Amino acid sequence: MIRLLEPGPGSKDLAKKREALELSHWESFHDRGRWHLEHSKALGGFLNLGLKILGLKKRGIRNALDLRVNELDLAFTGLPDSFDGFRMVFVSDLHLDALAGLTERLSAVLSGIKADICLLGGDFRALVSGPTHGVYLHMNRLLSSLDFPLGVVGIMGNHDFYEEALELRRMGMTFLINQALELEKNGQKIYIVGLDDTHYYDCADLRGALEKVPFDAFKLLMVHSPELLHEAGAAKIDLYLCGHTHAGQLRLPWLGALILNAKCPRKYTWGLWQKAAMWGYTSSGAGVTLVPIRFNCPPEVLVLTLRKASKKAG
Repeated sequence: MIRLLEPGPGSKDLAKKREALELSHWESFHDRGRWHLEHSKALGGFLNLGLKILGLKKRGIRNALDLRVNELDLAFTGLPDSFDGFRMVFVSDLHLDALAGLTERLSAVLSGIKADICLLGGDFRALVSGPTHGVYLHMNRLLSSLDFPLGVVGIMGNHDFYEEALELRRMGMTFLINQALELEKNGQKIYIVGLDDTHYYDCADLRGALEKVPFDAFKLLMVHSPELLHEAGAAKIDLYLCGHTHAGQLRLPWLGALILNAKCPRKYTWGLWQKAAMWGYTSSGAGVTLVPIRFNCPPEVLVLTLRKASKKAG
């Protein structure tokens, strides 16, 4: 059984803030003093030209469609017994309208996975401003092909507008905007907490989203970027799922990613990590932005199984 909890009292103010920023199309808006790579059309054009000259563009596109399924088991002492073996799929940064063939590839991969629930970590479209309707056909195709017992749950990314949430809800997705979703099985409960974007819009409200969640409950946090990890650790989050970085999308040998667009240590920007008692995973994402290529960081779908860990004898 699932139940959507009401957002905290500050959610309306944050919604107004986000809508105002969306309407203004502030392409020069900087979050936490960071320049946004997504805004540089000149850089995108330069990279495209350079890849063509080097003969790497076609290979980069093939790499971007080479979607990998990564399976991971994580054990938690605080996980209720009824949720031992609970399986979820996590996909972030879809950007479905940026790369021809990605929607069909992702649909084929996801429809072949057996899991209890599908979690989508935001950034459904390619652009950061302008009309959003270009991604709806892609999302409708994807969602209509999925069949998970507890459905599909999504959050907002820094490329998304509120109107997308309304449209995707009409398509059947459960959208968490500074809200928690209560999952109950055999009288035991866990919570999936979904926040608004913290990277670009700075509208995440972790405290409000947790207002009706028991402090000692098992809590999975979905937020678009890893930049909220300190606040999440203080709130006793058990598992933090995020994306946004694309793992750099273009990683050079020895140097790694040149740009990650996240104000946090690099060790939190790709793959599995741990901060104190909190486990986290930063997905490399399924899609692409700026240029439709990938090198040395394949797109991914994460299949995560929760396990009950036995308490150490003291």
